[in-house]
Amino acid sequence: MRSSDEMMQLILSVAKRDERVRAVYMNGSRTNPNVRPDSLQDYDIVYVVSDIDSFRKDKEWIRVFGELIMVQQPEENDLSIGIDLDVTESYAYLMLFEDGNRVDLRLITVAKMLEQYGNDTLTIPLLDKDLQFREIPLASDESYWVKEPSEAEYVSCCNNFLWCIQNVAKGLCRAELSYAKQMYEVIVRADLHQMIDWWVGSQHSYRVSTGMFGKHYNKLLPIAHWEQYKKTYASANLEASWDALFTACQLFKALAQDVAAIHQFSFLEEEHQKMLMYLNELNEK
Repeated sequence: MRSSDEMMQLILSVAKRDERVRAVYMNGSRTNPNVRPDSLQDYDIVYVVSDIDSFRKDKEWIRVFGELIMVQQPEENDLSIGIDLDVTESYAYLMLFEDGNRVDLRLITVAKMLEQYGNDTLTIPLLDKDLQFREIPLASDESYWVKEPSEAEYVSCCNNFLWCIQNVAKGLCRAELSYAKQMYEVIVRADLHQMIDWWVGSQHSYRVSTGMFGKHYNKLLPIAHWEQYKKTYASANLEASWDALFTACQLFKALAQDVAAIHQFSFLEEEHQKMLMYLNELNEK
């Protein structure tokens, strides 16, 4: 695998040689001082270019970065299925190379750069041929900090969690595995993650990021909560799925009560108890 120094040198040398590329900056985990570097990190690179169309027309130009396993062009995929997109200002190449390196390269116009540069606090300037970058603070993950909830947001999360767990239970009762799993993993888990995020945020004065899909939970949750969280995952076994569902309910309640106490919100105690009674009745049938 090419080293990070080799990859950065390549990314910048390509930009320097090509007059269409006017500036380069980087986003993502490689700019985050709170993330421990490893070889699996993507290179989230932005090329500020004078013209995007000339790059799109040349199907082979990206091979300058190395031998590809696969490339995805999200906007091209959308266009191919009839989604109407403007690709004159922004266009991406997601590239995985045979040596294991991955580069997520986005091309944007100068006008687009002037509009959005620095909005993402995980931004590091790498090259500015025309000295158009404005001064921005040192990179931090502030853009991704957990946002403090309003009481309405908190109540809505609790209500949706409690409502949707009965859909999971019905699916399990009917042995409709795909329905139960989809409802649990997509809908219910999203609310569980939201409550975990708020709980973690409240412990850090809302100056913390939990990472995409809560990938930093193992570092941010107390051991007891983390061990309980792991048990919210289950196999295709129906009994194990029931156990995971009840564990998710227990964890959600514990965290939701803490968040409510910290923010002086009202926890939906009566609704929670009634829904658990209903789930137990279904489980015992």
